[in-house]
Amino acid sequence: MAGRITYLSETDKAAIYEAALEIMETVGQRVHHAEALALLRAAGCTVTDPDLVCIPRELVQQARATAPNKIEVYDRRGEPAMSLGGYNAYFGNGSAVTSVYDVDTGEHRPTVLSDGVDAVRLCDALPMIDFVMAYAHPGGVDPHSALLESFRAMVANTTKPLVVVAENAGDLDVMWRIARELRGGAEELRAKPYFTMYLEPVSPLSHSVESIEKLLFCADWGIPAIYSPAPLAGGTAPLTVAGHIAQGTAESLFGLVIHQLRRPGAPFLFGIGPGVLDMATSQSSYNAPEYLMGYLCAIEMARWLDLPNWGYAGTTDAQVIDAQAGMEAAELTFLSLAAGSNLNHDIGYIDYGMTASLELIVIMDEYLSLNRRIFAGVEVTPETLAVDTIREVGPGGDFLSSRHTAKHVRTAQWRPTIINRQGYVRWQEEGGLDLREKARRKALKLLETHQPEPLAADVAARIDALLAGFAPSA
Repeated sequence: MAGRITYLSETDKAAIYEAALEIMETVGQRVHHAEALALLRAAGCTVTDPDLVCIPRELVQQARATAPNKIEVYDRRGEPAMSLGGYNAYFGNGSAVTSVYDVDTGEHRPTVLSDGVDAVRLCDALPMIDFVMAYAHPGGVDPHSALLESFRAMVANTTKPLVVVAENAGDLDVMWRIARELRGGAEELRAKPYFTMYLEPVSPLSHSVESIEKLLFCADWGIPAIYSPAPLAGGTAPLTVAGHIAQGTAESLFGLVIHQLRRPGAPFLFGIGPGVLDMATSQSSYNAPEYLMGYLCAIEMARWLDLPNWGYAGTTDAQVIDAQAGMEAAELTFLSLAAGSNLNHDIGYIDYGMTASLELIVIMDEYLSLNRRIFAGVEVTPETLAVDTIREVGPGGDFLSSRHTAKHVRTAQWRPTIINRQGYVRWQEEGGLDLREKARRKALKLLETHQPEPLAADVAARIDALLAGFAPSA
């Protein structure tokens, strides 16, 4: 389908962009990184006080001109997996939660490394999950090694492309070296990126040493870099949606300028995580209507800027898998599909992103399958218009026994795997299970039967050696 929903007028988008440029030119943002400061100063930015940087709009326009509007991402084998840009929409799970609902017992408990392994294996098996994140921040592991251990688990248990987080540039360097082993060299990895790096500035209007170090590393080696602030409306950003998005746009574009000054043409994804501080509860919501409004604005701004975007899907603020969870996770995912958001993460997040659920990942895989069928559009050809078949059957006939029906019976209708399509009696006979329980059983079955494609033994050994030689930061 070529047409998708739009949210902002051209005038609105131009006004938000103009506000972002004004913030960048006249308010400035703090850069706590000496090399980036020197890069910005040499490009003609004003640096005062001693790390407050104002960027002239000409540099923003220059960065927009050099940044690619499409990013090709490849899987572990080096096969094409995602083409980020336009209205192409891809989906993956969320990262680094600290609690889960145990899929075996239903217990709500802290995460361990095996939770991450299970989630990666499950995502590898589910056909609508396009990329994988680490899912769980593992307890019982040295905290400075946790992200690398999670990266090892992802590499070993799925062939799908990855989106990763790293504590610092040292972590990222090890991940890059591992990916380089898989590709056969640094330039081969640059030509066929395997993972995308998630980075955040610090709202409001500040850019940390760690974030900039990783951003520069990504630019140097062609690792697609997501630079997505998470300004909290009413806390670290204006309460109004327009002001919220203007600030977030300024923060993401500030990263784009640094990134493109370092290496013009390096792959970059625009993003804003427009959290909303609920003034009644002091809770940051993933699913407040103002969050969804801000998110649609962010998608629109990315397309207007002609940049691939970072997005969201499959989350709920509910604490359990219930009607609220289904409503909220479906709403956000449908908006991402309808607006054509490119790289959408967090499927499986519940409880404001503090807890994750394998059952919700399974449910959203089915939801994506259903809706991708809808958004694929309708094929209109002489064969599908079926005028000859209608003539053959004629008035008062039936199509059940027609050759046209037999020909299309396996392709013309979508088939669910856990959504109920039975009548009440058959549903009772099959156990009377609700959707959450059917998703739980499907998750357990896939974990029992699905075997991810293994790494070659020599590659696995080289990866182990790289990780063994890493000295965690204190």
